[in-house]
Amino acid sequence: MTKILVVDDETDLEILIKQKFRRKIRENEYEFIFAINGVHALEQLEQHKDIDVVLSDINMPEMDGLTLLSRLNEKHSLLKAVVVSAYGDMENIRIAMNRGAFDFITKPVDFTDLEMTIEKTIAHVNYIKKTIQAVKENNILKMYVDETVLSFMDTREFESSIMANETVDASVVFIDICGFTSISENETPDTVVELLNSYFDVMVTEIIEQEGYIDKFIGDAVMAVFRGDHHLDKAIDACLSIRTKIDNLPSFSKKVTFKPNVSIGINCGELVSGNIGSVSLRRLDYTVIGDVVNTAQRLESAAEPGQIIISESSYEKVKDSFKCKKVGEVKLKNKSKPIMIYEVIE
Repeated sequence: MTKILVVDDETDLEILIKQKFRRKIRENEYEFIFAINGVHALEQLEQHKDIDVVLSDINMPEMDGLTLLSRLNEKHSLLKAVVVSAYGDMENIRIAMNRGAFDFITKPVDFTDLEMTIEKTIAHVNYIKKTIQAVKENNILKMYVDETVLSFMDTREFESSIMANETVDASVVFIDICGFTSISENETPDTVVELLNSYFDVMVTEIIEQEGYIDKFIGDAVMAVFRGDHHLDKAIDACLSIRTKIDNLPSFSKKVTFKPNVSIGINCGELVSGNIGSVSLRRLDYTVIGDVVNTAQRLESAAEPGQIIISESSYEKVKDSFKCKKVGEVKLKNKSKPIMIYEVIE
């Protein structure tokens, strides 16, 4: 069940929401909490700490909606707020978005649009929660860790995790965005970062969907790890989906016509998994190392744009589940003998 806080001094809206969403309320999909202004909203948030979504008006007594948005960013950073207001001019929209609003709906409220917006917002909140849960379950802290993640892990857990080293059977994936160097050399830094992050978002979504996790971002490439049952199949499924999603992305803008493509290397086997870092600095990298990792990276280097490359040993494990094509023998760095590689088609 999702808890939604509605902040509006017009009591008619409470009646309308209870009427329009009565089925979802009855079936315990949604629970609505109501507040008459920003001050009351903050009080309700203290009482109901499991609220995920806030619907807020702008013009209210004591504390308006724009001030409330700023307060939400300070203390309730995982919440997502949707502004519902009659003040739909561009200035108010921009101020609301700059203060962290997830979306903006104008009054009179179109309840079909409101329902779709609520569903979209809940999906985004659930994605954030799933990402954080993946971080916790896998004891991952990245090269730098922000306060939002640290608040979910106490000091003892952090300090003990740095000693948690193990040998695991897993699949490693390297995904590179082909030709992105030319963009970084010819576009503004803001454009480069925004474009790269949009591609990474697509990749991360598909990796998490298949129960993998991001080990690290390396320039314009991603290293991901899949563990547990059928980890190689899940890794390949994620990569096939990533290739399709990236291939279908539209041009970033009329000015930037870069067409993204990915080259991917996948390898599986026994890895050493452990933490490297400093407890005192609260900075570490939870990562996997070993020949399997090195080979996965070199398989990606051998891949052409649009190719997903696996080794012969991986091919033997998945040949009944995926359509693959023999590419031939290649010489990989630090390998004494050439190895046979295969391309995953579908």
